Formats: sequence, C-alpha cells, structure tokens
Amino acid sequence: TLAGIAQWAAGLGYKALQIPCNHPAIFDVERAAASQTYCDEVSGILAEHGLVISELSTHLEGQLVAVHPTYDAAFDAFAPAALHGDPQARQRWAVEKVRQAAVASGRLGLQAHATFSGALAWPFFYPWPPHNQPLLDEAFAELARRWRPLLDLFDEQGVDVCYEIHPGEDLHDGVTFERFLALVDNHPRCNMLYDPSHLHLQQMDYLAYIDIYHARIKAFHVKDAEFRRNGRNGVYGGYQPWQQRAGTCSIPCKTTMPTTPCRRWMGLSSQALLVPTSMMLPWC
Repeated sequence: TLAGIAQWAAGLGYKALQIPCNHPAIFDVERAAASQTYCDEVSGILAEHGLVISELSTHLEGQLVAVHPTYDAAFDAFAPAALHGDPQARQRWAVEKVRQAAVASGRLGLQAHATFSGALAWPFFYPWPPHNQPLLDEAFAELARRWRPLLDLFDEQGVDVCYEIHPGEDLHDGVTFERFLALVDNHPRCNMLYDPSHLHLQQMDYLAYIDIYHARIKAFHVKDAEFRRNGRNGVYGGYQPWQQRAGTCSIPCKTTMPTTPCRRWMGLSSQALLVPTSMMLPWC
C-alpha cells in the first residue's frame, strides 16, 4: 500500500517519493486526474509520515508515446494486455495516461513530472550504414509532433516535463535534447531529468553537462555507476547482462561515481529534492 511504502521510506529518512502512474493499487492516476479529493487523500497519507511527492512518473507510458516498430513486441509489455499487438491503440492509451498525469500533477500542486521521450530514431543511432539524414529529421519531427500537445497541457497545469536523458530514448544526450527542444520551439515546459549514471555509462562529462544545461534540469535521479574499462567489451556491453558489462549501476555509495553531481546541481538550482532510483516506486 502507499501508506506502507510511506512508512518504510520515512523510516529510512527520505523526504519525498516519486510515484509512478502504472500501479493503480498504489496510485490511481485516472482517479487523481478527476478528483481533487483523491489527490488530497494521497497527499495526506504521505504527510502523516512527513513525506511529499517529488514528481509523478510516466516513464513507461512516455516510452509508448513513440515506439519504433522494431520494438513493438518488446514494449507491448508496458501496456494492458488488451492492447498488445495494436501499436496505434497502445499509443493512444499512453497519450491519455500522460494527459491524466499532467492534470493530476496540477491537482497535487507539483512543479515537475518525470518521463521518457520514447524513441523513433534509436534503431539508427550508430552510423552504419551511413545515416539517411532525412530519416532522422522525420523521426525527430514526428517525436516533436506527438509531444507538443502534451507539453502545452503540462504548461496549462504549471508543470515542467522532465525527460530522463537515457540510452534507448531519442533524448539520450545533450545534442539530442537540443534537437528536440528546437523542434518544440524552445517550449518552456520541455526540460530534463538528470541522472549522471546514464551519462557516465556513455563516457560523457556529466559535470560539464550540468554547467551547460542546468537551466533545463528540473529533476534529478541519484544512483552510482562505474565504467570498468577492459579489453573485452565497452559502452555497448556485448549483449551481456548488466552485471557483466563494462558499465554498471548500483545503489548510492557502492561504486566509483562521486557525489559531485549532486553538489554541483544543488549549487546551481533552487530545487533540492534528489530521488535515489531505489526510492522510485517500481514501474515495471
């Protein structure tokens, strides 16, 4: 139950929970979008334990806003069984869930929302054979077309959309975010969820990233990551399980990633709620 999770989290000293929208037994996003009373009840349950909601999350639903056909079978698992095998119906369902999350976020008085962008260009991320540039232009234009009405709805609610910058998404680094941002006309609600582990595993400078993009970073996941350079596999991982890859993630303070990203961002932002990935209620 939400009350049980809140009690557990508060006992560990946490101040906030990021709540996903795909577990109606814990949080019913459809009901929250329709009922201020329900939202007040949810906030009250957390307040009894000294907690607040940092953000709602639609990572799985956001992923389904834009799915390349290559991944249809894999991503069907993120949607209700009745929608499996029907990409158009699945996409309509995902958009409606993100819309519900926008309204629910407004009712809950939240300032930010966490999600994935989805991916239409990801199958072509490595340039072999050489890229067909019009194909990539079309993919990003379509991604922007799908998200622009959702950004507008979040704007009506006074909530920032924070795309987690993450491999597997079309928005997986600063360059791809900038490309998308330009196509949505620098929308004020188009922002980032910063998780340095996803940058470190791409061998990016995750501190310079904060210096460049801090004005667009509105949410922050915290977990450790390490990249163990070796002679057998690299950034791409060799199709191995996570534990055997050169790049791996873990709970905070167990690997080589320092706390510098947290300090750097907190020094540049008035927002100080950092969400350990282990404190996100499970979304799969």
